[in-house]
Amino acid sequence: FDLIRLSLSERVLIKLRGDREVTGTLHAYDGHMNMVLSDVTESITIVEVPESPNQEPTIRIVKRNCEMLFVRGDGVVLVIDFFAQLSSVQRSFQF
Repeated sequence: FDLIRLSLSERVLIKLRGDREVTGTLHAYDGHMNMVLSDVTESITIVEVPESPNQEPTIRIVKRNCEMLFVRGDGVVLVIDFFAQLSSVQRSFQF
């Protein structure tokens, strides 16, 4: 819970069950990992399996934006401090 407490008013990336993830500004949370986010982008990964075995499955990502979102804690898989993660990735690619 320390990461979540330190991430209040910060951008976070939350991975959810069902191949979903949301990115937004964290405003509140509780002990059940329920969270309230603003300026949210939700991404849903959809794998479409063709009826013909000769065809490859297609993967598409559907995105939507929400002004405010309540995330129920029982669907939360992972919480990442979005900008800290982004800066660590950028540092790993510096030459």
